[in-house]
Amino acid sequence: MTRVFDANATTGNSPFGDLPVWDLTHLYPAPDAPEVKRDLDWLEGACKDFAADYEGKLETLDGAGMLEAVERNEKIDMIAGRIMSFAGLRYYQKTTDPERAKFFSDCQEKITDYTAPLVFWSLELNRLEDDHIAGLFAASEGLARYKPVFDKLRAMKPYQLSDELERYEHDNSPVTGSAWNKLFDETMAALVFTVNGDELGIEAATTLLTEKDRAVREAAAREIARVLGENVQLTARIHNTLTKMGEIQDRWRGFPTPQTYRHLSNQVEPEVVEALRNAVVAAYPRLSHRYYQLKAKWLDLDILQVWDRNAPLPMEADRKIHWDEARETVLDAYAGFDPRMADLAQPFFTDGWIDAGVTPGKAPGAFAHPTVTDVHPYVMLNYLGKPRDVMTLAHELGHGVHQRLAAGQGEFLSSTPLTLAETASVFGEMLTFRKLLAQAKDQAERKVLLAGKVEDMINTVIRQIAFYDFEVKLHDARKGGELTPDQINAIWMSVQGESLGPAFEFMEGYETFWSYIPHFVHSPFYVYAYAFGDGLVNALYAAYEEGDPDFQEKYFDMLKAGGSKHHKELLAPFGLDASDPAFWDKGLGMIGGFIDELEAMEG
Repeated sequence: MTRVFDANATTGNSPFGDLPVWDLTHLYPAPDAPEVKRDLDWLEGACKDFAADYEGKLETLDGAGMLEAVERNEKIDMIAGRIMSFAGLRYYQKTTDPERAKFFSDCQEKITDYTAPLVFWSLELNRLEDDHIAGLFAASEGLARYKPVFDKLRAMKPYQLSDELERYEHDNSPVTGSAWNKLFDETMAALVFTVNGDELGIEAATTLLTEKDRAVREAAAREIARVLGENVQLTARIHNTLTKMGEIQDRWRGFPTPQTYRHLSNQVEPEVVEALRNAVVAAYPRLSHRYYQLKAKWLDLDILQVWDRNAPLPMEADRKIHWDEARETVLDAYAGFDPRMADLAQPFFTDGWIDAGVTPGKAPGAFAHPTVTDVHPYVMLNYLGKPRDVMTLAHELGHGVHQRLAAGQGEFLSSTPLTLAETASVFGEMLTFRKLLAQAKDQAERKVLLAGKVEDMINTVIRQIAFYDFEVKLHDARKGGELTPDQINAIWMSVQGESLGPAFEFMEGYETFWSYIPHFVHSPFYVYAYAFGDGLVNALYAAYEEGDPDFQEKYFDMLKAGGSKHHKELLAPFGLDASDPAFWDKGLGMIGGFIDELEAMEG
């Protein structure tokens, strides 16, 4: 048996200190461990037994019988989730490793095959009448706890296919969307960018866009454009295929829009998302356009190029932040809000729950993966010592804390809709920012911190809504036939110009920058969740600053609820309502207030 990772291992020779590496033995000792085979064998038998015991019989179950069925299904979900978490985390750590890719694919195919007998479950449940389901809840308090699961499932009732087609969809899944996702991931991880003689992966190359030296930023931007341009035929093929697959799914299921599935899975009303989108687009001139005109003045430029968008300010200290400092900064900010929050975050650093270094073949970006509720989450970073990397750490740890607190709900109820999943992460960022702002030594440092926060908020709100509009336009255009790379490029540039404003000039090649953004491939229409989360947190933080003595308890209760409550129920204790269009203007007003302060500093 080959051990995968040593507990508390670190990546050596880092200029930022010893960066932690995942200890995935908390899931399984190794890919060839007997425990993996044991769980796969159990899963195969459990799925067969479940179908034999319940298929065609759900309408005969009383409340206690239905509760037992739900709990058995939940156990199956947990074991499958444990296997796929292990396989997936290993794969994302080195996507270019053929053994890891094979193990991931083999696990995915086996689990798809083993769980095929369970397809009847949602189909049969949705054939039960509402009164019948209500009667079961009334008869069993234990079952009634799972009502949100039934509600989410039954929201899909109008869009179900025939039993035979649903089984086909299930069996076909490893070689449809997920296969294209893997092709995208492996393509991105294998790209090599040569900047000033250094060969870099995409994460390190895009990080150069935040360097102080403008020539370095320009060289990185042009090299990124060159490499993405060389691969745009493939990325266009991936997007064309996935978008067409989505259109076929929507047509067969009867979804009124390509976004409908995402709204249903997020348990958010389309009109709420539309109100958010419209509020943000209307705010472009007074937020992003205004801020970037200020930035051009600070950089002493008549016009900004795309490589200036995330440039540090001239007065910003050019230093790399040691990992130990990043850890203490975030933990201190968390503890300042509530010591329990820092306690929940601490094991990520000490127990092998973070993989932080930039290594060959590692997936770009950052995420927090909840795994299953009887283990713990894992956080992936690509840490390069930038101030934004500290905020990314605060963000992903917020997810991790949320996932730990929600785990008490169990496997089916712990998962939070994407719109609410960003709450704790963005709140963690806000706590870290506010702590740093309070510690600012002088006006210049305060200006740098405020400008950095405004840029983060623009990237979280403005940029993500522009991404959302890009996806909407892309899916709409694809209905008219296959799109050439030039046509996709034109859609991208239309939303970039609108959102960034007149302060920018766009270099040749920037039109392909849509092609490396993973959300468009992995989670269509996910991106509005970032803007939703930022607006929600701005409103929450305002309530916190008003001095509600019970705020911390209400906040922890909200995180502990996981996916067991709708956003209206979760926000009601704070006196907030996301369905009120004015709600979004409050959040956007916080960004505007920061820009007001920055303008006032100009005298």
